[in-house]
Amino acid sequence: MQLGVIGLGTMGANLARNAASHGIAVSVFNRTREKTDAFIASHGGEGKFTPSISLGEFCKSLKRTRVILLMVQAGSAVDAVCNELTEYLDDGDIIIDGGNSLYRDTERRITEMAEKGIAFIGMGVSGGEEGARKGPSMMPGGEMKAVCEVLPLLQSMAAQDGLGGACVTHIGSGGSGHFVKMVHNGIEYAVMQLIAEIYDVLRTIGGYTDQQLAETFTAWNTLPELQSFLVEITGEIFQAKDEKSGKALLEMIGDTGGQKGTGKWTVAAAMEYGVPVPSITAAVEARILSSSKTLRAEGKQFPHVIDIHDPLPRPMKLRSLSASALELGVLLAYHQGFSLIKAASDAEGWKLDLSEIARIWRGGCIVRSHALWMFQDMYTGKSSGGREAFLHRIRGERQLDLRRIVGIGVSRGLAFSGLYASLGYLDALHRDRLPQSLVLAQRDFFGAHGFPRTDKEGVFHGAW
Repeated sequence: MQLGVIGLGTMGANLARNAASHGIAVSVFNRTREKTDAFIASHGGEGKFTPSISLGEFCKSLKRTRVILLMVQAGSAVDAVCNELTEYLDDGDIIIDGGNSLYRDTERRITEMAEKGIAFIGMGVSGGEEGARKGPSMMPGGEMKAVCEVLPLLQSMAAQDGLGGACVTHIGSGGSGHFVKMVHNGIEYAVMQLIAEIYDVLRTIGGYTDQQLAETFTAWNTLPELQSFLVEITGEIFQAKDEKSGKALLEMIGDTGGQKGTGKWTVAAAMEYGVPVPSITAAVEARILSSSKTLRAEGKQFPHVIDIHDPLPRPMKLRSLSASALELGVLLAYHQGFSLIKAASDAEGWKLDLSEIARIWRGGCIVRSHALWMFQDMYTGKSSGGREAFLHRIRGERQLDLRRIVGIGVSRGLAFSGLYASLGYLDALHRDRLPQSLVLAQRDFFGAHGFPRTDKEGVFHGAW
């Protein structure tokens, strides 16, 4: 097998190394020749690499049918490389965009490349630097024929799902691969925010030391209900020291959260398809607010009044409450993400297999966790075990624990956007009647927008 890789940044370089480690002959090209030379100098002995100094030379180094993986910055750079590549490619060659491109852009490129006889695959890749090197989760979308042609190559590079399969599948047609990766990133935003808020509880209210925090998250990662990549690395983060100051590295990190756009795209897509994703939205807004220096400076002048009524639980009880709150928050974030994927699939005619998506997220990717088995089983349509397990985790004492943690944090002035949004989502779904009836009445009062009635079909107006 052969593979061409364009773009030797962190992800591109490690995916190239990954492919080579499985016996695949890899041609590499980067617009900056120094980066190509540095890659070969560092990793040339790891496999069969062919470096090129021009796109023409790069394409000639690949036998037909050429398979070219683009790992360049999303946006205009993808269009520029594709346009240049078409001068050297032949009918039936395949371009895979492995970056975080907007799915609508991917759909446009599929059409544009098809007009030139070239198959275009939009593929989400998750796993970070280590995943790219050792096995990521990959989400290719596009024409089935093209995806099936490259699937054996991708399967050799992908992570294992723990069930005997590879963490890659044909997601669906059009831009579905990049859409699913986008929602994956939205879930990732939410889970990271939830973990950060639980950290705030334990540190600010519980007075936990770095050692205690490390021990807590390490212990949680051994529990089936909390085992996940993000919980695992959080335990390691609390153990890291800053080489210069000797302090905990986390203490030296600023609190202004950045983002690359996929979180905002997820929220925008949720609005387009009419699906509530409050935990994801809260996580995106938390990052935006953290970076709003002027707003935060102004906000420090606002009066801040708290009145603590409830007694503080003992440290280990607080830890137990926090574990339940985190577990439920994560499950509800997954639920929101899968609901959005289903709505988009129905609207776009993608016919996505949610069970398969849950399966390929069980290894390699950033949101991998033991809990995904519930969603994999839930969406097979053959078993109710996953759904029953999901409902069991939400009911009873765990839900009360989430309410207690939210109450403890809110009463002490913590910024609990993610946990509060998760609880609000759960409560809104459970209500038989929501207060939006008053909103409808208000809209009809001032704008004659009309409203539905509970006793008959149609749209009506009030005699206000």
